[in-house]
Amino acid sequence: MSHSPIQYQPDILGAGYEQATLTFPDDYEGPVVATLVRKKAAAPTSKAVLYIHGFIDYFFQTEMAERFNQHGFDFYALDLRKYGRSIRPHQKYYNVHALSEYDAEIDQALAIIADEGHDALLLCGHSTGGLTTTLYAAHHQNHPLIQALWVNSPFYDFNMNPVKRALGIPQLSKLAKTFPNLKFPSELNKWYTASLHRELKGEWDFNLDWKKTRYPMVYLSFVRTIYEAQKEIHRGVSLDVPVLVMHSHQTQNPKRWGKAAQTSDVILGVKDIQKYAKKIQGDVTIQSIHNGLHDLVLSEKTAREQVYNQLFQWLANKGL
Repeated sequence: MSHSPIQYQPDILGAGYEQATLTFPDDYEGPVVATLVRKKAAAPTSKAVLYIHGFIDYFFQTEMAERFNQHGFDFYALDLRKYGRSIRPHQKYYNVHALSEYDAEIDQALAIIADEGHDALLLCGHSTGGLTTTLYAAHHQNHPLIQALWVNSPFYDFNMNPVKRALGIPQLSKLAKTFPNLKFPSELNKWYTASLHRELKGEWDFNLDWKKTRYPMVYLSFVRTIYEAQKEIHRGVSLDVPVLVMHSHQTQNPKRWGKAAQTSDVILGVKDIQKYAKKIQGDVTIQSIHNGLHDLVLSEKTAREQVYNQLFQWLANKGL
């Protein structure tokens, strides 16, 4: 299915990065857009990557894009509706009632990538994006473009006290049907964004409006959206493409700044990721990254090198 050529503009990330606005029918908040960001490899290639960010996030991981370019992939990333480049004044940040709402922008991005001369694609996602892409691949078997899936610390379960998780999350999810805009404490570790941003305690530069340092409350609609999607993962999905699941070697919940915040996943439970990755039917590889942060590609240099070495070795083994 052919589309009229997309109009790219220069992107905020600088030289070589371009962006295009994708438009969709209005939803419960009004007009909806998503943003496709592109960085092409130096030489023409039929291989591409489509990256989907996590919750309270957007695409800014230029080192990752450039690594893919160096390995002969054209790189694409989506800022999903109501995130980052795609937020509009009439919208609540990150507000979604079902993960399947994102299918529209993933469908459109894949159609554009195919139109731009690609026939082999690595779909990848981080955290909530890892959950979204796993389900997308499961729901779109035999997709002509998708050849493999890489997920970086996928959000396969809530990281909380097991009793609270078993009793509380289903109740909140039920409540969300009637009161989607009620807010609930997020319990996100306060050191996560601080461990990343170069003006705080990290080495990266990004927009703190789009990836906030604190996000104390979440909408119940978000809790329900994730819970409903995770139930499918917990039952076990089947994938027809090879899958690489990566996670940190440990989860910590530091109360004060220190080594734990710089060498652990402080957002999700790595045992949960392992448990549910093992329930995926198909060709699944699970790899642990020593001292990895929640977003593994933002970890310290040694851990990042481990991520890229293992990723590109795995892709070569799978013929991509």
